[in-house]
Amino acid sequence: QACSEHGKVYPPFPTDFFITQQKVFVKQKKNKEKEDQTKIKMAEEEVIVLNFWPSMFGARVIMALEEKEIKFEYKEEDVFGHKTDLLLQSNPVHKKIPVLIHNGKPLCESNIILEYIDEVWKDDKTLRLLPSDPYHKSQCRFWTDFIDKKVFDVGRRTWTKRGQEQEEAKREFIETLKVLETELGEKVYFGGNETVSAVDLVLISYYPWFHTWETIGGFSLEDHTPKLMGWVRKCLTRPAISKSLPDPLKILDRVSQIIKVHEFFYGY
Repeated sequence: QACSEHGKVYPPFPTDFFITQQKVFVKQKKNKEKEDQTKIKMAEEEVIVLNFWPSMFGARVIMALEEKEIKFEYKEEDVFGHKTDLLLQSNPVHKKIPVLIHNGKPLCESNIILEYIDEVWKDDKTLRLLPSDPYHKSQCRFWTDFIDKKVFDVGRRTWTKRGQEQEEAKREFIETLKVLETELGEKVYFGGNETVSAVDLVLISYYPWFHTWETIGGFSLEDHTPKLMGWVRKCLTRPAISKSLPDPLKILDRVSQIIKVHEFFYGY
């Protein structure tokens, strides 16, 4: 009701406004408490990554952790030399990297690890790598599987084969990337225009190897798939991605050494 003082009439007290403001304040406080609890939980958890530095499979795991701002301990493995007991115990079946160890529990296979990371560390402010919708999630899995089956195989053949076999590998590699370029369409990322998805992380994990495949194979992806290379440059503007990928020149140097040794002992 209106009130008066010294003959003046004042409007009714705006109780609805203050009730609304109180609700907003309570909601913000709860969200802040939830966010603080999440940060405390993340800080208390033990996360270890076993990896070999040139690995595209390990790189995507590291990028996912960085994108979600999860602290972790990195441990380098000599996969072609002496594998550590920790690796052999954590992945006794395949004895391969990457391995994610979360509070003492090991997980293997990079794309399985990505899904685990996405499910364990999720809140309203955390990047989601896979959609919640079952159909869109299945499509995301399809493309990550496609990339690993096609890009890895044909990319490797561009530097391990010679002559006609190498030419066929180059043609198939470029065709594969054109398929992915078509799937990207006009989107900024494979996950949409706002942020990256598991598909983006899986494909960009191969980028450090592109330079090696182009140099040894004698072709330019910029000429054949310019839109996809534009996507690469956009991904590299994200600190979580750019700082997690190995140096392309170091990979080329290592591969060149392998080729020289192979030529010396076996020839081509």
